[in-house]
Amino acid sequence: MHSGRDPVTAFGATILDASGLRLTPEERALFAQADPYGFILFARNIDTPDQVRALCQDMREAVGRDAPILIDQEGGRVQRLRGGDFLDWDDPQAFIARAGDAAEEAMFLRYALIAAEMRALGIDTDCAPLVDVAGAGTHPFLRSRCYGTEAATVARLGRAAASGLAAGGCLPVVKHIPGHGRAQADSHHELPRVRASVEALQVDFAPFQVLNDLPMAMTAHIVYDAYDPELPATLSPRMVQVIRNDIGFDNLLMTDDISMKALDAPLTETATGALAAGCDVVLLCNATLDDRRAVAETAGRMTATAQVRAEQALARRPQRAEVDIQAMQAKLSALLERGRTA
Repeated sequence: MHSGRDPVTAFGATILDASGLRLTPEERALFAQADPYGFILFARNIDTPDQVRALCQDMREAVGRDAPILIDQEGGRVQRLRGGDFLDWDDPQAFIARAGDAAEEAMFLRYALIAAEMRALGIDTDCAPLVDVAGAGTHPFLRSRCYGTEAATVARLGRAAASGLAAGGCLPVVKHIPGHGRAQADSHHELPRVRASVEALQVDFAPFQVLNDLPMAMTAHIVYDAYDPELPATLSPRMVQVIRNDIGFDNLLMTDDISMKALDAPLTETATGALAAGCDVVLLCNATLDDRRAVAETAGRMTATAQVRAEQALARRPQRAEVDIQAMQAKLSALLERGRTA
């Protein structure tokens, strides 16, 4: 494996996954040809720590570089490392309630521990923090994952989570930009439509504005009528303009999974639309080998601007940290116990 990169060759404009616990020969060949920017792991890719480390090595060897490997490890209902050999966590909402006044420090410790565990396995990027502001109508699939109902609180706890991830050696991916909290449908199954005014949406945008310095962000598959009543944010040039200009996020913008049913066009058409709208890289999960190949071919290589953002994100990837996990766990347990008895 080489650590450098030919400066005239851009990364593939995709993030792809694997079907099982190790790469198949066909997947290895696809990844070598497509050179995706990075990879993402799911529960089907997780068995033992040694197996996860081997799979991460497979992936990086396939592209010949230290590619970022992502995972959704929020804790609670969205955690791919679960049970047995791995740390287990409450949903963020319940965890924050338990921590009480110590929530900010507790979130830092929680995500530093998550990152330390991930990095020991070869995983270096977490799809967190989630800074969607919860409201009365927030869909249940999201609500327990939210950090609060006030934008300032969500931003503060999101910053703590991102800082914890960095301290533990991982890159954060803030999501779901520009805000998923008002959605009353699950975008895994249908396309949510938010009818709030431009003024009201500033509440949803606010935590992302505070965290607009983070290296990576993931889009929301939501239609925001006040800005673009035709296209979801992932496919909307107008909404990407809002993300870039109004929210001020000018780092690497990745789509949420384009196989989600909120986006009903053919995968290749969706990939093209997302990149044309201004997303830098397309995330495709849970697809067949043929679909992964087709999307990789359609997406092609990153634009020059996207390549710069991609390289800047990698340059901010922390070194693997030496973390005293037992001491951090003891400190976190004491904080949570204090919160419980307060």
